[in-house]
Formats: sequence, C-alpha cells, structure tokens
Amino acid sequence: MKKIYALLAFLSVVSLNPIHSVFAQNNQTSRIVEDGGTGPFSAIMISEKTLPTHTVFRPQDLSKIGDTNKLPIIAWGNGACANSPWEHINFLSEVSSYGFLVIAIGPMPQEGERGSGRSESKQLIDAVDWAIAQNSDNSSPYFNKIDITKIAVSGMSCGGLQTLEMAPDPRVTTAVIYNSGILGASGGMPGMPPLIKDDLKKLHTPTLYVLGGETDIAYNNGMDDFKRIDHVPVFVANMDVGHGGTYSKPHGGEFSKVATAWYQWQLKGDEEAAKMFKGQPSGLSNSPIWKVDKKNMP
Repeated sequence: MKKIYALLAFLSVVSLNPIHSVFAQNNQTSRIVEDGGTGPFSAIMISEKTLPTHTVFRPQDLSKIGDTNKLPIIAWGNGACANSPWEHINFLSEVSSYGFLVIAIGPMPQEGERGSGRSESKQLIDAVDWAIAQNSDNSSPYFNKIDITKIAVSGMSCGGLQTLEMAPDPRVTTAVIYNSGILGASGGMPGMPPLIKDDLKKLHTPTLYVLGGETDIAYNNGMDDFKRIDHVPVFVANMDVGHGGTYSKPHGGEFSKVATAWYQWQLKGDEEAAKMFKGQPSGLSNSPIWKVDKKNMP
C-alpha cells in the first residue's frame, strides 16, 4: 500500500489561481493570465484553431517579434499526464512573457475549469511539429517569427516522464524535468511512460531537473537520474516546497525564475541568465532557498 500511495502522490495535483480577463482575438478563444507576466513581452493564452488539442502561450503583440528576437519553442507536459495545463498556467504565462512560444498539452481550460482526460507523450512532438509548420506558413501570424532551431521539451511529474520519453528527438536542444524522475524497472503505473533508467542514455542535450526537495515524492527518482546522467551537461536544483512546486504562486513563483533563466540561456544564448548555472560555484548556489549540483557544465 505504501508503494501505491507514493505512486499516486507522484501524480498528485495542485490548485492554481483562476485565470481572468477573457476576450476574443481573431476569432480565437484567449485569455490574459494574471497580468500577462513580468517579462518584456506581455503574454496571452490562446486556443489556436489550427491546434485545438493544445494551449498556446505567447507574446500578445507579435509585431514586436522579428528576425532579431524570434520565439524559441517550449513544449510542455502536465502533471498527472493530464490533458489540460490548468495547474500550470501562471508558470507558463510567466515564462512566455520573456519571449517564448510555449505550447502545453491539452485544450485551453475555461476560466476556473480543472481540465480532465489523459495525455500521451507524443503530444509534445505534435506541439513541435505544429510550431515548425506555422513558421513556414505565410498565412500564419507566426510566419518567420519562430526559432525552429531552439526547442525545449519540458514537463512536471508524469509530464516530466513524457519529457524524458520525447527528449531523444534530434530536433530538441534542451530538456527540463520538473518534480519528476524515472521510477525504475517497474515503469510506474498504467498510463505513465514505461521508461527504465537505461533510457537516460538517450538524452543528447543539456538537461535541467527542478525538484521540490526531500519532501517531493519524486525527489529520490530525480536525484537518482541526476547521478546516472554522465554524458551530457546536467544541473539539478532543489527548493524545499514538495511535489507541488511553486506553479500556483503569482507568476509561477521561484520555479519560474529558475526555469526562465535556463530557457534564456539554452534557447537564446543569454550569458547573463547563464550565470545562474555556470561558474564554480554557480550563481544559484548562493541562494539560501536552493540546493544545487551539476555535472559536465562550466
């Protein structure tokens, strides 16, 4: 029973603040989450007619996006392998406001709605495929505004396992695993990606683990992954907040700060953001609320 309870806890969910400011734009259902984020590109959450199976977070004003600041792609998998990003909207909107095209698995949740249904790992790649197609479609608002050479797969809890399953795609340039780690030979519960530890050898990009400390049900699995990864750059950051992370906090809390810095470094080449992870010690190691470790990284 204890093992079953632990696995169920691994798939547990957290509540987020409701979304608001509903309005219509170009016949697409859309919302502003919180205040659009703290980044330089106020973000919007959209249900795109050409991708109703997913939720898109992107800068509201695409006229500000051009050849010098194209949008890297971030594909997102949800906790509990849910087919809805309702738990993570504050976090995803905040990341997007720094100039990223974030595409989360699942239809856009209505205001106050807790989305339901189960997702599949392949939906992460569906998101990537859609973004690449939009970039080359001269009838799309995203035409020539997406950096299709910079692609992250990311996800929380069961979505983190989906991330690890899809990370071997050769187009992926970084992977970020939140509150997650491979469970071991059993592969976990039905519906979860049936990964084993040897699958970590398939990683080919810099990889970040963001965990909730020792009270996070995924802590041991995530830290064991980190110890086993020895062929690519890998960084692990722990904050003592448990499995739920800080996604429900305003602007995604502390997790979004670390995540955004990683994406800025890995997907935009931002060396200022890189200081959080580079150096001996790294910038984040000076924080009183984070415990970090890294391998194969300057």
